[in-house]
Amino acid sequence: MSCGLRLALQSSFRSHRKSEERKRLVKKSLHNPIYFEEIISRISKLTENSQPKWGRMNVCQMMRHCNCVLQVPVKKIELPVVNPLFGAIGILTKWEMQIFNNGIPRNMPTFRKLIINFDCDFDEEKENLLAALDEYRIIFKTKKFPHHHVLFGKMKEKDWGFMEYKHLNHHLKQFNV
Repeated sequence: MSCGLRLALQSSFRSHRKSEERKRLVKKSLHNPIYFEEIISRISKLTENSQPKWGRMNVCQMMRHCNCVLQVPVKKIELPVVNPLFGAIGILTKWEMQIFNNGIPRNMPTFRKLIINFDCDFDEEKENLLAALDEYRIIFKTKKFPHHHVLFGKMKEKDWGFMEYKHLNHHLKQFNV
């Protein structure tokens, strides 16, 4: 291989690696209009026949679950107090996700209140999830987020945007969108 070709390949590889590193460093948030619209676009691609890559929920149940999770920062759903050990784990998990920009692992346990294991209507749940996103956006614009989450501890506005994006992204990836 010629020296020029080798240098070009090395440069191309370094450029690709830096691009991948930048992607990992971007902390997407529902508070950024680009990522908010991305989530809405991905939700619009869901169909009644969308199949999960993992987990027990069908697509309708997943949308209902995501809606319920969005109801926490808009103060329509209150989660039960957790054992202090779980609270410590939750706070560490939040920090780890923020530091390393990790996603949510598959098949993570959730609050019983947020488990949806009953039949629901696809169109209704899609409409309700989009409405919940609109309500969330209003809370963001009026700066009325709770200052605490029972699992993740102290929460700032940026924490809500980051964690809610991560949660929605997790479930949309679960259904291949």
